[in-house]
Amino acid sequence: HFGMWTSIRRFASSATPLQRQWTVYLSGEIHSPWRAELAEAVSHLPVTLTGPNDDHALSDDAGAMIYGAVPTRPHWDSIGARLNGLRTTTNLKEADLVVVKFGEKYRQWNAAFEAGYASALNIPIITIHPPNLSHMLKEVNANATMAVDSVEKVAAALDYTINGTEPATPKDWTPSEDIWGKGNPNPG
Repeated sequence: HFGMWTSIRRFASSATPLQRQWTVYLSGEIHSPWRAELAEAVSHLPVTLTGPNDDHALSDDAGAMIYGAVPTRPHWDSIGARLNGLRTTTNLKEADLVVVKFGEKYRQWNAAFEAGYASALNIPIITIHPPNLSHMLKEVNANATMAVDSVEKVAAALDYTINGTEPATPKDWTPSEDIWGKGNPNPG
């Protein structure tokens, strides 16, 4: 049992012959349904979603369940971390894009590590977090392609990236041509 992740993988859609299938690794916060929400929002796209085991208890115990119970907590944690690392590094290396969600309630050390790993592999990153975490995540965001505050914005970015779909026009929007002039005649 891999928590809600098992059901999310079913949302992977298939690409048409003219489209490539994208692999998007979902990292970060495991205490909300954001992965399922994103999976639903991108179900029309040629996207396969992957990620870590989001069942916290199983993530802790999987190593000992496979290798055998061990007598000390540090060793128990070590074999669990190594097994989870095998899954994580393999899925990250295969990703076209990584989405990392940071929530307010818990510190997501794994998410920060995965963002750094993706950055080292030159894989584009989108971070999701509330605005009040921007300062604490400034180094992570500096290495991300974009930082947003909602799953909906990630879905819109993926739709634009994959299909070229024009984003919804925000309320009170002023086009750049109205601000800077047509063709940006005087870039500054």
